[in-house]
Amino acid sequence: MIQVLNLAMPFFGLIALGFLTARFKAWRGTPIPESGLGWMNFFLIYIALPALFFRILAKTPLEKLNNVPFVAGTTLATSIVFVLGFAYVMLRSKGHMRHATVAGVCAAYGNIGYMGPGLAFSTIGPDAAVPVALIFCFDNILLFSLVPLLMALAGTERRSALSVLAEVARKIATHPFIIATVAGVISAFIQFDPPEMLDRLLGFLQSAAAPVALFTLGVTVALRMESFTALAKVAASISPILALKLIVHPVLVIVILAALGRFETSWIYTAALMACLPPALNVFIIARQYDTWVEEASNAVLLGTVVSVVTLTSVLYLVKNGLLPIHPF
Repeated sequence: MIQVLNLAMPFFGLIALGFLTARFKAWRGTPIPESGLGWMNFFLIYIALPALFFRILAKTPLEKLNNVPFVAGTTLATSIVFVLGFAYVMLRSKGHMRHATVAGVCAAYGNIGYMGPGLAFSTIGPDAAVPVALIFCFDNILLFSLVPLLMALAGTERRSALSVLAEVARKIATHPFIIATVAGVISAFIQFDPPEMLDRLLGFLQSAAAPVALFTLGVTVALRMESFTALAKVAASISPILALKLIVHPVLVIVILAALGRFETSWIYTAALMACLPPALNVFIIARQYDTWVEEASNAVLLGTVVSVVTLTSVLYLVKNGLLPIHPF
């Protein structure tokens, strides 16, 4: 068990460090403006994380990237969880599609960019690289497509369907993570061997991605949290969404992959770990962008991260000891 805690606690510790630092600065009456996070977020989204995914994929044998059943299984699991979260809030809010869309993202979109890669590599090793990249790429494409389409259907934007589809395609094609993924696949195909100085630079950036991301997540959550009273008030309404994200999603991934065929154990373990990650900070960003379900999204990120200390650590223990049931049929 101590080995599992050694793996998990540095990740949660960095989040806690960011959270406590921000709260301490606010308590001292010298809060750092939220705008101070701007460059850190830019570094993460446009430099460090793209470098991480490019380097992973560029060093991966091309034949391992062509695993359609794995992509289909993990994306199907994400889609089902999105639909369940969407339907729950549609019923609860009596048809409020904007709220339901953000809730669906909260249920389906885990912290696969900030926490996922570092945690999977630390637990499983280099064999986690390809499944992490594939899950990240296709989950992002799925959710980047669904959100603007559903928001347009909800009437938040008075534009034609063609205009919305064009914007969706543009956002997917120009997203730095997607560009880095495509560049990495091309590099693997042509067997590009970067000069040592470039490779070392990419290595530095790759190493910086997880620590900066987790600390930034903790700071951002602290700045968004109004009070523990406000958190307790919405906890009951968001608990089913968190159950979908932290429990149902990983179970679905294992069941669907088992039904589709026999995959390498490391791939199923990676998929389960990626599925049981807490809601990503992007959930709150989407809620703010569309000015809907903002308080719930903010608290879901915070509460989901706290609860995942137990759920994610439990899955890590099962994975590390080879106890996760990956062939239930």
